[in-house]
Amino acid sequence: MATPPIFISTATLHTLFTHKSLVDHLQSSLPTFTSTIESPLRHAHQTSPTTSLLLMPSWSCSSSLPYIGVKLVTYHPNNSTQNLPGVHASYVLFNSITGQTLSTMDATELTVYRTACTSALASKFLSRQDSETLLMIGAGTLAPHLIKAHLTVRPNLKKVIVWNRTADKAKRVIENLQSEGGFEGVSFESNGSLEEVVGLGDIVSCATNSETPLVKGKKLKEGAHLDLVGSFKHSMRECDDEALKRGKVFVDNEAALVEAGELVGAFERGVITKDEIVGDLLELIKGEKNGRTTAEEITVFKSVGSAVVDLLTAQLAYETYMKSH
Repeated sequence: MATPPIFISTATLHTLFTHKSLVDHLQSSLPTFTSTIESPLRHAHQTSPTTSLLLMPSWSCSSSLPYIGVKLVTYHPNNSTQNLPGVHASYVLFNSITGQTLSTMDATELTVYRTACTSALASKFLSRQDSETLLMIGAGTLAPHLIKAHLTVRPNLKKVIVWNRTADKAKRVIENLQSEGGFEGVSFESNGSLEEVVGLGDIVSCATNSETPLVKGKKLKEGAHLDLVGSFKHSMRECDDEALKRGKVFVDNEAALVEAGELVGAFERGVITKDEIVGDLLELIKGEKNGRTTAEEITVFKSVGSAVVDLLTAQLAYETYMKSH
């Protein structure tokens, strides 16, 4: 008898993993399964002049990871005017042996978890262990997740600064986090001038839709780690060329080299070459590439997301759910 597919809601997803358990799962499963997961380039379809539909399929050829998954994403950037997230998504998980639908889940939440945990996992290898100040640029859906994920891998962080073009939004992120609790020994503040606060961050994490560089490389402090999450098309840029020139640059996967506005633009302008990208997340985890080697160097991590990480995140959610029900 076929069992009906289960639906995993946002509320349920919160009970199935933490940022820490997902970081640990990705660190252990990425080296094991990446080579056995097929993920064609995402389809992107323009559904209106300002909106898009993205399809991200992937499937595992390993019997110990018997899944096919597809993420369906809508991108409506003008939603902020209606106080709605700009990105909505659903994930469908199938059994790769029988083709049965196992689960559908809210992938808006799945995506923010996996994105934040990918950044935090990279930070484990790239930021200084004694990092004390985290600067979060952007106050959207991702901001609280990035803050929590970075705090899990860098427990020495003592101060979190949230900066946003709209200062009230930055304040709201902090108020929401403080009402959740669990941040003993961490102080929060918001805004100030971006030029000034950039220089304070030991870790600078950006999650914005900006098309003009927010982070000026010359303002980054020695030994800083810059985490770039926002851009996924050529017109988007969160940092200037100087930041890339000063930094040792890593990416989450090869798609970043053709999708991320910061990198594509820098290659076109001859600021850096593709050969100067030091490595990707998998090479960091496997120890095939060295992350941070001195306390003074600046490191940069640019992520655009991958269907591989989506599939492994959905796997953890589904298997944890099945164990507990």
